[in-house]
Amino acid sequence: MSELPPPTIEQFYRYCTAKKLMAVRCVRCRHVMIPPREICSKCRSSRVEWMQLGQKGKLVTYTVVHVAPPQFKHMTPYAVGIVEMPEGVKIPSIIRTSRLESLKIGMELEVDFSPNPQESAWPHWPRYFFKETE
Repeated sequence: MSELPPPTIEQFYRYCTAKKLMAVRCVRCRHVMIPPREICSKCRSSRVEWMQLGQKGKLVTYTVVHVAPPQFKHMTPYAVGIVEMPEGVKIPSIIRTSRLESLKIGMELEVDFSPNPQESAWPHWPRYFFKETE
């Protein structure tokens, strides 16, 4: 195995700072996991490695949030959805779009990253999100 950092949430967000959407793959059964874990949720092996996910995925489901917690209130209304990546893993995400009515199940989305957190009370981690492909 290579000398990559351990599979932690903190490291996941460090990769986001570098504009990389990363997951962990089991070396034994090839199961892909996000959020990262040290032990495979499928075969229980502790031999896992980081892998970079592709840039595009498909929208599986979504909902529009009209009443948000304080740190997201400035964004309302906004969409939160589940995006399925080509590697088979499904990831929750905010879906950014200029028109919420343009969202459709099965549409292709691409990952992007926010440079800085918007609220000082919120953890100071970069955020990934998905947006419509250009």
